[in-house]
Amino acid sequence: EPKRKAAFGSVGRRIPYRILHVINHDGESLGNMHRAEALKLMDQHELKLVLLRENAEPPVYKLMTGQQIHEEQLKRAEKKKASSRSGLYIKELSFSSAIAKNDLETKTKQIGQWIEKKYHVKVTIRQAK
Repeated sequence: EPKRKAAFGSVGRRIPYRILHVINHDGESLGNMHRAEALKLMDQHELKLVLLRENAEPPVYKLMTGQQIHEEQLKRAEKKKASSRSGLYIKELSFSSAIAKNDLETKTKQIGQWIEKKYHVKVTIRQAK
């Protein structure tokens, strides 16, 4: 089965690596240590171990409070939301040159709303028969 990327969150006691690089909750490096030492440290300070970089050698874990974990999750969600909105959205509107005045006003309002939402608007006017 393919390995899934876990969401950012507390790891708890299930750590698959024997040697870890641990960072304390203030951001200071505590160096490399055995998994048992890291778990003991986690229990002493009532913190949670969170995986930061799995690809590093050894993997980097950080001791965090519940509040820090929550704030980091919010930051990552905001960043993900911002990156997904950075894509270019194009709205296209097509109407006949013989459009009624009321219909034209309605479509003009719609175009204004799209422009406020930062969409690119493409308008096509077909020639009336």
